[in-house]
Amino acid sequence: MYKGCEFQRIKMDVFSGISMSPEVCDGKPCVSGTSIDVATIVGTLGTGKSFEDVEEIFQLNRGQIFSALRYASYVTDHLPLRMPSTGSDQRAE
Repeated sequence: MYKGCEFQRIKMDVFSGISMSPEVCDGKPCVSGTSIDVATIVGTLGTGKSFEDVEEIFQLNRGQIFSALRYASYVTDHLPLRMPSTGSDQRAE
C-alpha cells in the first residue's frame, strides 16, 4: 500500500461517446451519461433487434448506438491475441 496516496474513483472518457467509471456497470465501457454498457447494445443488435428497437428499449439515440458500435469495432480490431499463422496466405471463404 502506498502511504499518502489515494486512488481516485474517476470517470474516464475512453472513446468518443463512451466512458468508464468504477461506479457505473462495474467499470464496463458504457454510453456516456448512461448506465447502458456497450456489450448490451451490441448483444441486443446481435439478437436481431433493429436500431429503432434499441433506441426505444434503452432510450438512446442513433448517434449513441453508433458510438457503441465504433468502440466495439475498435476494441476487437486492437485485441493483442491473434490466431497463429498456418503459413498459408489464403483466407477462409
